[in-house]
Amino acid sequence: MSKRASRTRHALAGYAFLSPALIGVLLFMVVPIGVIMWVSLYRWDLIGDTRYVGLANVTSVLSDPAFLSSLRTTILFVLLVVPIQIILGLLLANLLTKGVRGTVVYRTLIVIPWIAPPLALGVVWSWIFAPTGGLLSALAGTRLEILVSPTWALPAAAFVVVWSNVGYTALFFIAGLLGIPRELTEAATVDGASSSQAFWYIKMPLLRPTFFFVSVTSVISVFNVFDQIYALTKGGPSGSTEVLAYLIYKEAFETGNVGRAAVMACVMMLLLMCLTLAQNLYFRKRTTYELV
Repeated sequence: MSKRASRTRHALAGYAFLSPALIGVLLFMVVPIGVIMWVSLYRWDLIGDTRYVGLANVTSVLSDPAFLSSLRTTILFVLLVVPIQIILGLLLANLLTKGVRGTVVYRTLIVIPWIAPPLALGVVWSWIFAPTGGLLSALAGTRLEILVSPTWALPAAAFVVVWSNVGYTALFFIAGLLGIPRELTEAATVDGASSSQAFWYIKMPLLRPTFFFVSVTSVISVFNVFDQIYALTKGGPSGSTEVLAYLIYKEAFETGNVGRAAVMACVMMLLLMCLTLAQNLYFRKRTTYELV
């Protein structure tokens, strides 16, 4: 068999092994994106006929104060959730990799909120925060209007999302910390480095790939938060918690303008692509497996 035929055979075998994943990407990513971009050019209420409007939906959305307000709310929500979620996940992971008794139980407990249905958790937390008959109001002995306050509703929703997802973040940091050879930190300790110095100058540089993965997935996840917002506030009060995912739902299924909702989804997709690219460029220059 010639070298060319051998290379062709190996290439075909590789594509054959990749074909299930490629078919999945095509069916569940490429095709839906194409459909959304096509729908964005039409006015449609999910029941009647479609009517071509071109870029009218785009100009309508980009000049809509409600959309711009929702975009600002979403960015603020991401800034509230993602840094806290990553810091708490790292702290939990560091604690749970020190060989403390009951570590397996603790790891299981922190993951339960993440694997539980987010809508169900949102309903439970809506009862906890409820001003009348809620757990917090009962414990405080007074009426606490947290979810009906334009000031506190968004931080409360951010708290619920952090509480739900911090176990997911901690799991990846645990995997990253356990993948670091113990000999490195032990050698640094023998050479006179403190445990905090070993953490910052040995473990942190080696955790940069984990930081990249966790930060990208966390940003995407928080941008797409819908269930908790729906259960807690339904975008209120006064639109203070109306994030993009909820606005897209409301535009499509309550207002009945699927074309505008599709434009909003496309804007969110482009924004997430830009953020992911920026994170990739940032971490690519800083990710190293050498000690600093």
